[in-house]
Amino acid sequence: MSSGTPLTRLTERLKQPFARNGSPGALHPSAVWAEARNTAAMASAPAWRAVRGAWLKYAWPVLSVVSVLGWSVLAAAILLWATGQAFGWQEAKAAAIAAFVMFVIAVGFVLGRSSYGVVLDLARTRVAVGDSAVGSIAVSNTSARPLLPAALELPVGSATAVFHLPRMKPQQVHEDLFTIPTARRAVIVVGPVRSVRADPLHLLRRQVLWTEPEDLFVHPRTVALAGSAAGFIRDLEGMPTTDLSSADVSFHALRDYVPGDDRRHIHWKTTARTNKLMVRQFEETRRAHLAISLSINTDEYASETEFEMAVSAAASIGRQAIREQRELDVLTQKGPLRCETGRNLLDDMTRIIGAPMRRTAVDLARTLADTVPNASVVFFVVGSHVTATQLRSAAASVPPGVRSLAVRVEAGASPTRANIADLTVLTLGDLTDLAIVLRKAAA
Repeated sequence: MSSGTPLTRLTERLKQPFARNGSPGALHPSAVWAEARNTAAMASAPAWRAVRGAWLKYAWPVLSVVSVLGWSVLAAAILLWATGQAFGWQEAKAAAIAAFVMFVIAVGFVLGRSSYGVVLDLARTRVAVGDSAVGSIAVSNTSARPLLPAALELPVGSATAVFHLPRMKPQQVHEDLFTIPTARRAVIVVGPVRSVRADPLHLLRRQVLWTEPEDLFVHPRTVALAGSAAGFIRDLEGMPTTDLSSADVSFHALRDYVPGDDRRHIHWKTTARTNKLMVRQFEETRRAHLAISLSINTDEYASETEFEMAVSAAASIGRQAIREQRELDVLTQKGPLRCETGRNLLDDMTRIIGAPMRRTAVDLARTLADTVPNASVVFFVVGSHVTATQLRSAAASVPPGVRSLAVRVEAGASPTRANIADLTVLTLGDLTDLAIVLRKAAA
């Protein structure tokens, strides 16, 4: 096809009465319409952008002030006036005039300009479930004239808090404190603070934004774990394996020197005794590397409380591992979580949303084995609806030599320990029992 604009290409095709192979042919109507649509779109694009820009700049700020009730009153006024004109009903005309007058009076309530300096301050942007989240709004009159009483609105999640401002002199500052409920794990969007002007009937509503929105993270509740993260993590030297290495910290044996060996590992006492060079040989060690598999399939949990307890248990174990500077990976059906710092981990834990899904805890365990092949300790955090057969299948995906444990959350159950083959199953009935069940695992 020739290059150029769609109009040029359409003109060239219309000039071709024959096909390229020389046989008689004709343009397909769909091709003609396609070229025509492209030409029309390109021709109208600049005009459309200009109209859209003018709409957003001039028309929308004015029309958005009218509320749904205001549009209804305005439509009713037009309808009543048209009805009165058509049938000669003076009552309908009078009602139309009254509605129109109310609309005009409402305009006077939203006119004017306010000059505020607004500072939204959250004392803490990250709190745990149940902790107090306190904030403040400081409003100052930055104009040279007094400002009439007004109202400020502060969206907090799906709710809206209203703050009433008194009459303020120039440079006067008014401050209000507020608290945010933190009964549930969530990311709550606080703000933006907006001033609102409206008439008594709320036909018109004009708002001005004064701040940017801020995120408040309500982290899952966690518990501190005494001592080691779970009692099953070895010391910093790691867990020895059967693989031999020429440089490590777990001594294995001595062997003959081979050219290229590091001379720092020559054992000089044995060399002097045997009259030949001998070097140390080590067993490769594996640093404690925790991998946590947290199932967010709500079909595997008996209640929302049970699901939240599972999130808190996984967060508690992960947070302790980060405190002890262990390597950590946390995986859910939606993908891995950030584990660089405790804040990143808890932020991602806060964003977790459970939902029914086809992927089960067994599928997640297989994904974890492929994603974190170098793990030394694996946790499966699951709900009470996960059966022993499913736990056995999940444990089968763990490579040999890796310690595997399942934290099975069941609200109200006593903390117990059981074994399914090489898998240690810990039953958790309350989050405060987490340290107890982990000590049982170490016993």
